[in-house]
Amino acid sequence: MTQIKKKTFHKHFYTKGKPLYLILFTYLILGWFFPVIGLVALICMLAPVLMAIKKGRFWCGNYCPRGNMFDRLLSKYSPHKPIPNFVRTSGFRIFMVVFIFMVFGIQLYYAWGDWNAVGKVFWNIVAVTTLVGVILAFVFAPRSWCSFCPMGTLSAWATPKKGNFSDGFKRVKVENSCQMKCKSCARVCPMQLTPYDSRGDEAGYLNPDCIKCGKCTLACPTKIMKL
Repeated sequence: MTQIKKKTFHKHFYTKGKPLYLILFTYLILGWFFPVIGLVALICMLAPVLMAIKKGRFWCGNYCPRGNMFDRLLSKYSPHKPIPNFVRTSGFRIFMVVFIFMVFGIQLYYAWGDWNAVGKVFWNIVAVTTLVGVILAFVFAPRSWCSFCPMGTLSAWATPKKGNFSDGFKRVKVENSCQMKCKSCARVCPMQLTPYDSRGDEAGYLNPDCIKCGKCTLACPTKIMKL
């Protein structure tokens, strides 16, 4: 008897954009030969959190070279399975923040004073976490790592959740006419979120893990969503 393969809810959704993943590849290659280049990782550690204060996780969905790799390259081949719920829990995410920074801090302590050694510490963190992210992309979904990435978690904590938002703060707004039946927005969301939940809400979709990529608005068949 032939088994019917269960259709996956989430799917790859192509959108135009720049190949920022080339920055990551260049960094990993040059950093291997010239360790001091590893210090460049400071940009991708500080920028997302600082930007989140006014724009939410905008960096993650628009400027992060690794996130760009997940969306533009690995998404084509990922099985797009549901991201495990436990990696989204506060407990697990706090553990990851503490664990990564503890390992990073210990290595940095012993490398301090030698710029090449310090750069190598940064490079190692980026290389190892990228490898973990790639593996998870092929096991679950492209942005599985982004669901508990320490910098992403810090950015989510720094993201405005209510009150008066700055002019630069983007969020998805869904018109009240949405019937929440097709769920096209949820199917293409890299973070596997449900933007349709904010139907008719004047404040918009305020999930702090929304990366402001805009894929949901492009996938909406009736175009009643906007970023």
